[in-house]
Amino acid sequence: MEDFQTYIESGRLEQYALGELDPAAQAEVEAWAARSSQVRQELDELLDGIGFYAEAHAQTPPAALRDRVLRNVLAEIGTTAAVASAAVVSPAPAAPAPTMRVSASNPHLAKTAAVSPPVAQRSSWAIAASVALLLSLAANALLYSRWQQADSDLVAAQNSQARFAQTSQVMERRLSSTQEQLHVLRSPQEFKMVALAGTPAHADAKARVLYSATTHRVFIDVQNLPKLPEGKQYQLWALDKGKPVDAGVLAFATAAGDSLQQMKDIASAQTFAMTVEPTGGSVGPTLTTMTVVGNI
Repeated sequence: MEDFQTYIESGRLEQYALGELDPAAQAEVEAWAARSSQVRQELDELLDGIGFYAEAHAQTPPAALRDRVLRNVLAEIGTTAAVASAAVVSPAPAAPAPTMRVSASNPHLAKTAAVSPPVAQRSSWAIAASVALLLSLAANALLYSRWQQADSDLVAAQNSQARFAQTSQVMERRLSSTQEQLHVLRSPQEFKMVALAGTPAHADAKARVLYSATTHRVFIDVQNLPKLPEGKQYQLWALDKGKPVDAGVLAFATAAGDSLQQMKDIASAQTFAMTVEPTGGSVGPTLTTMTVVGNI
């Protein structure tokens, strides 16, 4: 029997969603999600929730930033245009058209000489207009490029703020978990500490259980347990008047955890023990695999 609820509450799904797991641990989460619709739904909601949280807490950069960037771009364009304009050489004044004596008796020659000067003037204006058009096109291209860069800078700033919001969410969750663990450790009147010693086959193994008979809450602190083969998982049992009661499976895949793990609530118990079971846990304990045991 697979206890999907205990696995959901173990915190492994949050670590997966935030990219904190190694490849082996990621594969374990994906295997759980593949065979449990409840785990799949919880994981999907976590992934969506992180995205929604980042979007809701992202801050828009101040409007003055866009105005300041635009002013700098326009200033650069103005400098570039001024330099280009200075480089354009004004057309030299046209030399006086050579004159020639025209007799009144030759009107054809007189008409030709009068038409030549306006043609040269129109050519000068056409050159100046072409240069002005090229300068305008260059300025527009530069403005468009600078504007695109400004938009890219704003997007980068927004992405940075979104990552900061995600990090803040992770830190808040860890702080809450740490505060709860400190409360458990600093409340000896409420939580009874039960030392679990290794069995003869595992003399170096040890762990401890913190049990509250008032609230029925159970926490496990793994100190040293043998590494398990693939497909196996440690399962905690509470013995109440000799009857084993499932207290949940350990989420830790290594020999020791780096924090307390909350297990299933137990109404009454006199002894706690841990066995090695298939991944997801068993209905009853496999006594031959008992690793640690301890009495209240």
